[in-house]
Amino acid sequence: MQKAVEAYFQLLKIIMVICLAGMVVLVFGNVVLRYGFNSGITIADEVSRLFFVFLTFLGSIVTMREHAHLGVDSLVKRLPVLGKKFCFVVSHVLMLFATWLFLQGSWLQAEINMHVKSPVSGYSMGLFYGVGVLFGISVGAILVVELYRVMTGKVTESELVAVKESEEAAEIERIEAENKMQAKAL
Repeated sequence: MQKAVEAYFQLLKIIMVICLAGMVVLVFGNVVLRYGFNSGITIADEVSRLFFVFLTFLGSIVTMREHAHLGVDSLVKRLPVLGKKFCFVVSHVLMLFATWLFLQGSWLQAEINMHVKSPVSGYSMGLFYGVGVLFGISVGAILVVELYRVMTGKVTESELVAVKESEEAAEIERIEAENKMQAKAL
């Protein structure tokens, strides 16, 4: 099961790279063609917008799994373990509720717009909202698994603080975790 989960998140990262590369090629190519040759790529705006939406939502899924969101953790760090668990559970239940609302809205919008075609490229506008459905399902699953791990006591105290106060602190923690993994491998 763990291999399947890792493969899923690796696939999301690959799709993100493709979306980013596609956006760069389309936008840069369109600029060069417009200014250099008085021409352009007709579908560049629509497809790059779709790539941006996919990149944003897929990046949010990966970020949620890796606990890479930035936040203020100064209060939670000072709480005892029980307080940290309480804050973790409350925040995850609230996020699960917001994710459910987002999933519901995305599902309805995807249904409504499934047969609506984009003006230039002709792809279904349901794709715009379909990625919201993927986001809702993926993030919902992440939140449920994390709540289960907390309720069953399979979470360390450091994992109860699920945000990082700065990018530098997150990078330091990532490097330390990699060093620990390498030390265990030796």
